[in-house]
Amino acid sequence: MTLYQWFVFFLLVQVVHFLATWKLYVKAGRKSWEAAVPVYNAVILMKIINRPWWWVLLLFIPVINVIMIPVIWVETIRSFGRNTTADTFLVLFTLGFYIFYVNYGLDVTYIEDRSLKPRTVAGEWANSIIFAVIAATFVHTYIMQPFVIPTPSLEKTLLVGDFLFVSKFHYGARLPMTAVAAPMVHDTIPVVGVKSYLKEPQYPYFRLPGLQKIERNEIVVFNWPVDTVRYFGDRSNIHVDKPLDKKSNYVKRCVGIPGDELEIKDGFIYINGERTKLGERAKPQYSYSVYTRYNLSPEIMYSRFGVTNGFGGSRKLADGSFQYQFASLTDEMVSELQKNSAIDSIVKMIIPKGIADPSVFPHSSNMKWNRDNFGPISIPEKGEKVELSLENLPLYERIISDYEGHDLQVKGSQILVDGKPTNSYTFGQDYYWMMGDNRHNSEDSRFWGYVPFDHVLGKPVFVWFSWDSFAKKPRWDRIFTTVDGGGNSKPTSYFMYFVILLVGYFVFDFFRKKNKKKKLNY
Repeated sequence: MTLYQWFVFFLLVQVVHFLATWKLYVKAGRKSWEAAVPVYNAVILMKIINRPWWWVLLLFIPVINVIMIPVIWVETIRSFGRNTTADTFLVLFTLGFYIFYVNYGLDVTYIEDRSLKPRTVAGEWANSIIFAVIAATFVHTYIMQPFVIPTPSLEKTLLVGDFLFVSKFHYGARLPMTAVAAPMVHDTIPVVGVKSYLKEPQYPYFRLPGLQKIERNEIVVFNWPVDTVRYFGDRSNIHVDKPLDKKSNYVKRCVGIPGDELEIKDGFIYINGERTKLGERAKPQYSYSVYTRYNLSPEIMYSRFGVTNGFGGSRKLADGSFQYQFASLTDEMVSELQKNSAIDSIVKMIIPKGIADPSVFPHSSNMKWNRDNFGPISIPEKGEKVELSLENLPLYERIISDYEGHDLQVKGSQILVDGKPTNSYTFGQDYYWMMGDNRHNSEDSRFWGYVPFDHVLGKPVFVWFSWDSFAKKPRWDRIFTTVDGGGNSKPTSYFMYFVILLVGYFVFDFFRKKNKKKKLNY
């Protein structure tokens, strides 16, 4: 929905609210016109239902308002004596239109000093849960969101099984765009496996001011731009056209920022002509073929040579030697293998320049690129004007049509944008190039292109828990450690500080309860 459409919808809601409640306002000692004035009517309603004025603010916060509006319906009818379970069910089941019946069909009396305390234990629990969900949703949506690392694309820096806290405020919190969605879940409701949102209506894109811009080589969480799978991890033929903010969440390293010229040569990234140098915490990995004179089992490779991941199988060669394939070896791991006399040679599995891979962006036969030899390309910057031709159009067509919403057509040798012939285009937002450190085991920008800034979610800042699924135990050395997005410093652990604070809290709580009990006895 456009801003104009939302404005019309907002006015329509005000009309419905006035028609449904003006008699109730009068019975509460207010004027009927007070039910018609936008925003002011909500402030007066809070007074009528004896709730704090700041509840009005919650009605205008996306996602949270979806929770608060039904709460207001229930509070409204209870302020006029309709507090049975049947009344509550009816007002919720009719999406608030039961209030029309209360307003026109019943002779109700306003209860000015009604008790706000729930009448049952179940009511107390429901009340507590609702506002706990509201608080958690606010933090989750606008401040800090938990994520889990599901794939090894950033192995050695972020591990599969790491549970992260991702800051929404570093790059500026993006307000939710999907108006009606289940709180604190993404595109799928757990257990039942059904869609967690309604595709329409959609809020316009808006982002709060951030503390910083995305820096080169920082780790970034974003929505996968080309996501159409039913839910993350689903590779079946069931595809859906998802809203932007419900696309699957990815985490990669931002190796190129707006305005950069990027090229990949023999697996190494070059930015503006210079080879990228990553910090000590970043561990790029590649696939290798390891040749030995002996038939070594994977267990022996693990125990003797320290190769703990990425084993891709082995085969016996014609000369009696053996070839092992590994998908995730770092430079340090290769160096250790080379020291052992049982290893004859180690060969990095690089696809030569000039061999085209059709799965690689921009999927054009004119550009013979692959995962290891790619580009050069220029990463689009907001306000930058680029010359368009039939040769370079594959690089930008998704930006023009999908990310920036223009009608793009090619008729003969002519390019039309929004029906007008053109040979240039000016970008409406910044774009980024995201890649995994596990170069040969990462689905990243090499395969689907640029990441628009409106797809950016946040910056990982903290690993609060880590679970090793192979060893079936926690990785204690990673719990409560920092995430350095640029890979330039060693992780800092705050686990002991957390333990001390936790113990201190329980000690404090013990003595507080003990002193409270003594006072009651007196």
